Amino acid sequence: MRAVAFAPMALVNPIWRFLLFWGVNALSLWVADEIFSGIAFESKSSLFVSALLLGMVNTFVKPILLVLTLPITVVTLGLFLLILNASMLMLVARMVPGFHLEGFWSGALVALFVSVFSYAVNRALGVDLVVIRRIR
Repeated sequence: MRAVAFAPMALVNPIWRFLLFWGVNALSLWVADEIFSGIAFESKSSLFVSALLLGMVNTFVKPILLVLTLPITVVTLGLFLLILNASMLMLVARMVPGFHLEGFWSGALVALFVSVFSYAVNRALGVDLVVIRRIR
């Protein structure tokens, strides 16, 4: 019987991993605020609360909606995921006072940017990489 070890991020403390994802989410929302005119934060606290809530919505609500909208996602060859991401961002904007989003298309553009930017930063930090090695 062979054991499998996961590295590098699978062995990191879950609290540090959570804080890292929260920080990357906050960074991507802040950069989106600086680049796009359709998104605005009134304060740093609204930015950090929005980043936290966006992570929670993407963790708990988005998978349920993804399963419910799977036929539409398949028919549109995955383009419906852009609408789903924009909807999650608009939901967070409605829930957090001080977070303003100007409309659906602005939300879709910001959601696309946040997704790509977060992926790039996580990839650069090695968060998404899981190396599987055999232990003999």
